[in-house]
Amino acid sequence: MTATLALAGDTMLGRGVADLLAMSTDPGAYVSDGVRAHLSEADAVLLNLECCLSDRGTPWAAPGKPFHFRAPPQAADLLAELGVRCVTLANNHALDYGYDALLDTRAHLERVEIQAVGAGADEAEARRPIVLAVRGLRFAVIGVTDHPMDFAARPDRPGVAYADLASGVPSWVTDTVADMRAETDAVLVTPHWGPNMTDAPLPYIRSAAAALVESGATLVAGHSAHVAHGVAPPVLFDLGDFLDDYVVDPELRNDLSFLFLVTVDELGPVRLRAVPLKLDYCRTLLADGRERAWLGERFVKACADLGSTATWEDDLLAVDMR
Repeated sequence: MTATLALAGDTMLGRGVADLLAMSTDPGAYVSDGVRAHLSEADAVLLNLECCLSDRGTPWAAPGKPFHFRAPPQAADLLAELGVRCVTLANNHALDYGYDALLDTRAHLERVEIQAVGAGADEAEARRPIVLAVRGLRFAVIGVTDHPMDFAARPDRPGVAYADLASGVPSWVTDTVADMRAETDAVLVTPHWGPNMTDAPLPYIRSAAAALVESGATLVAGHSAHVAHGVAPPVLFDLGDFLDDYVVDPELRNDLSFLFLVTVDELGPVRLRAVPLKLDYCRTLLADGRERAWLGERFVKACADLGSTATWEDDLLAVDMR
């Protein structure tokens, strides 16, 4: 028995995307037919939602915080139209407009039957995993972020599932992973870790990934860098970006990324296919030509540096996960 998960990276529906969402939630305006065809191949779509969904709140007052991302409530409808089943809110933008906006986000997602992990009304809800039933398999999903500390949920305060991963993976994370491994068929941990604009995982991220796998994670899919990193099965160190209005770094090319299709059975991930993406302003389409070739060359090397092998299969890159 197998199931295929579509794993997408940082999805920011605020700012320029929000302006467009005020006029239309037609998925074709934001994600091309080609990309949506690959999404439809999956049995479930999961992504990192890097904004709040609300029409309330004021920007979070933190020294040196330059960006605040908020999308209108109808952004939840766009996600549902794209087939999203679960999002992680464990990131540095979940509280951009305060506690009410975070709670609104969860409510708007619940309205369209999208589950959320990694942030909530209190520490217990933020840390609580969810279970997805996908083609007869039960997947536990756990969200955690290592920044910012001031977003951390408390027993009596909304916020994110925060962990100082640079100092080691705390026991509440490893215990949750182990418990869910005993109760479900597979455990996906989706950490928001490390700084922006890096092209390879930092040493502490590699150590944290190893600790998660040792505790029972069958798949780890990280994000935060805005650049897709290589794969060291069963770890996808960074999913890159999926939809946004971000400025493009001319060297790292954060406008080129992947949608990752991962086939999983009861023993864990079997095979990965990486769909090359091109992120235009507020719209994502399939990468082609020189950009696809450049992206593929970088990914093949990034995987080789981590001890795995990525090869072209038609227009996708494939990695055996066992």
